[in-house]
Amino acid sequence: MENQTGRVMPVQPEERILSLDVLRGFAILGILIMNIQSYSMINTAYLNPTAYGDLTGINLIVWILSHLFADQKFMTIFSLLFGAGILLFCNKAEEKGDKAAPLHYRRNFWLLIIGLIHAYLFWHGDILVPYALCAFIVFLFRKYKPKTLMILGSISLLVPMGLYFMFGSTMPFWPSEATENLLLSWNPSQELIDFELNVYRGGLASQMMHRVPTALMFQTFLFIIWSGWRVGGLMLIGMAFFKWGIFTGKRSKAFYRNWIIFGLLTGLALSGWGIYRNFVHDWSLEYSMFFGSQYNYLGSLFVVMAYIAIVIQWSLKSFSGLTRRLAATGRMAFTNYLAQTLICTFIFYGHGFGLFGKIERWQQILIVFGIWILQLLISPIWLKHFRFGPVEWLWRSLAYWKIQKLRSNS
Repeated sequence: MENQTGRVMPVQPEERILSLDVLRGFAILGILIMNIQSYSMINTAYLNPTAYGDLTGINLIVWILSHLFADQKFMTIFSLLFGAGILLFCNKAEEKGDKAAPLHYRRNFWLLIIGLIHAYLFWHGDILVPYALCAFIVFLFRKYKPKTLMILGSISLLVPMGLYFMFGSTMPFWPSEATENLLLSWNPSQELIDFELNVYRGGLASQMMHRVPTALMFQTFLFIIWSGWRVGGLMLIGMAFFKWGIFTGKRSKAFYRNWIIFGLLTGLALSGWGIYRNFVHDWSLEYSMFFGSQYNYLGSLFVVMAYIAIVIQWSLKSFSGLTRRLAATGRMAFTNYLAQTLICTFIFYGHGFGLFGKIERWQQILIVFGIWILQLLISPIWLKHFRFGPVEWLWRSLAYWKIQKLRSNS
């Protein structure tokens, strides 16, 4: 939007695309299903569920369902939508005759700063830093044809698979010290488990002993071998999907129906087979870390196809109360993402209730449901009085280098 002086301004509420907001709301709620494990349990438990906590009965059922329907799925949707959002942002600027590049880079510079604060002061599992770093690069490809974007994105997604297969295949030739260190991270000793439990049950200063090195590893080594390729590739594919009209419901009903059927059958079969194979191999480092993890890595992409088709078809057919609440939650996705961190770290870390490592998986899901209800209730109420979520307002003000109007006219 352009004001009377010709200055490019943020997208206004009336200009938003409903299907994108609903998808974003669906994703921000769903991502908590997996993040809750990282908030509440030792870091290794996310990748190796046998490393910590009970994994029988209802806890096993919760883990299996979470792995099948949530693990990597909602992060994938977010990454796709971020790519589409880059196009929307740049198109709006260029339609008004403004240069998109300065706005884009300033916008993502501040995303990077917020992400770094989030990662080092609050929670090491932050995804904002990888998004900002990838956005700096992906921007350069925004004018490519959708087919080219799809090919480049797919190639990028294959890189981590190739690296993991290489690591797994060459593991017998690694120095013994390297193997032993990796094994300790995959199956930590009781001493290491107690250290992490005590750190996060302590105060903010104590937590930094584990959070800082973990966040640094996520943003360097893990970004180079995994998250950078996956996030960047998905952003490129998200651009292609947007250009093809997939996110805005412009494809045929048969197209979305085929996505649902093919996506669920293929994706759940791959992820389910991966679960079986990992348990057959007793979640060993040699198999599960490098080979066994690839089933869900790939399967999640197909499940997401089905999720996108279901949500878009539903949002276009019905503007129900739930649709409106999801859309409002999506409009405040940035605020809600950081709010989830504040709520969960207060519940589990020592500066709050100190329940880190004490809550079983089935109990974690109850907390997830409670936060879902809270955010679905609060988001539409907030947006009745304000134009943006509070963090969205701050981000826009920094990106446009001008304090944005926050109060709505109503």
